[in-house]
Amino acid sequence: MAKLYFYYSSMNAGKSTSLLQASYNYRERGMNTLVLSPAIDDRYGAGKVTSRIGLQAEASAIRSDDNLYDLIGESNDAAQLHCVLVDEAQFLTREQVRQLGQVCDDLDVPVLAYGLRTDFLGEPFEGSKYLLAWADNLKEIKAICHCGSKATMVIRMDEQGRALTSGESIEIGGNDRYVSMCRQHFYEALATSG
Repeated sequence: MAKLYFYYSSMNAGKSTSLLQASYNYRERGMNTLVLSPAIDDRYGAGKVTSRIGLQAEASAIRSDDNLYDLIGESNDAAQLHCVLVDEAQFLTREQVRQLGQVCDDLDVPVLAYGLRTDFLGEPFEGSKYLLAWADNLKEIKAICHCGSKATMVIRMDEQGRALTSGESIEIGGNDRYVSMCRQHFYEALATSG
């Protein structure tokens, strides 16, 4: 039976790099993969997975109203899939996470989802919340805070480098807007910005 995996971390832990490596490993052995990336994350162009170390691959851009079970099923019918990989999985909807579980259960295709657990205020993203609840296997990818401790949180910064304490949960950005921190420094940064 195929399984649903959720690889989670704060930013700058190497999630996209791990995804690209996993896809490469399958393809090197002559197996087919399908890489999905939410269209909302268009920092490097829609339909691309790009890592900070320069690796990149084409992906199928998905929207929040896409039925992932149908999309993956059609791709599997065209050429048998051996693995589905989802980048920025925090942007999935509850229904899409359920559909990924169905892919594993009904189509017997493993799904590897990679994403953040929480937003810049420490609140869970919808996709992450349901992946944490429904995935068969949870795998943490570690990032490092500036103090050397494990980074589990992310702050969003303004132009002066201060932590923001309000705003929309989803705002696409990179190192110019976000910093990964340990829980202690996350709360200290929020307290000094408020």
